[in-house]
Amino acid sequence: MPRIHLVTTGGTIASRASSGRAGADVVASVSGEALRAALHDPLDGIELAVDDFCRVGSFAIDLPLAFALARRIAEHADDPTCDGIVVTHGTDTMEESAFLADLLVPGSKPVVFTGAQRSADAPDTDGPRNIAEAVRLAASGDAAGLGSVILFENDVHAARDVTKTHTARTDTFRSGEHGKLGEVDGHVVRIHRRPLLRRTYRPERIEAEVEIVRLAMGASDRLFRHAATYARAIVLEAFGRGNAPPAVSAAVSEIVAAGTPVIVCSRCPEGRVKPVYGNGGGKDLERAGAIFAGDLTGAKARILAAVVLGTSGADLREAFAALGG
Repeated sequence: MPRIHLVTTGGTIASRASSGRAGADVVASVSGEALRAALHDPLDGIELAVDDFCRVGSFAIDLPLAFALARRIAEHADDPTCDGIVVTHGTDTMEESAFLADLLVPGSKPVVFTGAQRSADAPDTDGPRNIAEAVRLAASGDAAGLGSVILFENDVHAARDVTKTHTARTDTFRSGEHGKLGEVDGHVVRIHRRPLLRRTYRPERIEAEVEIVRLAMGASDRLFRHAATYARAIVLEAFGRGNAPPAVSAAVSEIVAAGTPVIVCSRCPEGRVKPVYGNGGGKDLERAGAIFAGDLTGAKARILAAVVLGTSGADLREAFAALGG
């Protein structure tokens, strides 16, 4: 009988209205045991062990807490009696926690993140179904070696590729041009592809001071220069292929020369950054020493930088060359 560890962290899936009045605050308050008790699927043939890790909205999770969560998942994965891990998590930052776990949890045991878009007290809550499908995925032999994934609304997504695309719809998670890995259809698990861009690290700590600066038309260099006064690295969400106004490119040159790494992503939802244009564009950023992050989103690039900067001997440029795609 497969034994799956259910690690609960709060989020919408564990949230209820704080009172019966209209417009009351919705807060994470449901325990892991209560989530298991609310399942409609008996999950016959699967043993479920609950770890009530925390109860917060994922908008309140910071990098140290996400790091602690990833380490807890790794502890479960090291347990010889554990066959897979399911993590319930708020959707706002689920993709970041899932990617962090993908970078930190070695081995082939499945790690499946899931959650809900509708609270636990909603009459049409999607949480119990998502948990049951995530457990079935984690208990499936086909899920071995996928790394950390997100299971939501039947679909299975690689942690590296997936992002939340809609504020409220239950099919919010998408993997853009790469597409999903597979799906869970009732009791049937179907995996169509396996991710190749994976690597694990063993950091001593997480570097929390990694900042993201997103560009918009006419953006000055002021916000970017301010970030450089405290950040250990800066992720620049640039235009298109990885371009910036000339003033920002000049600031990148100075900041990289002073010892702060700058990682270039695109604010576009799909496609890779590549140094093509001059006069402030990607060519100037490349000459300034910026690191190009392939098709990683800004949020994922920040997670990777935070891990690598906390890992002795790891090289930031090499890590993005390997995982940037």
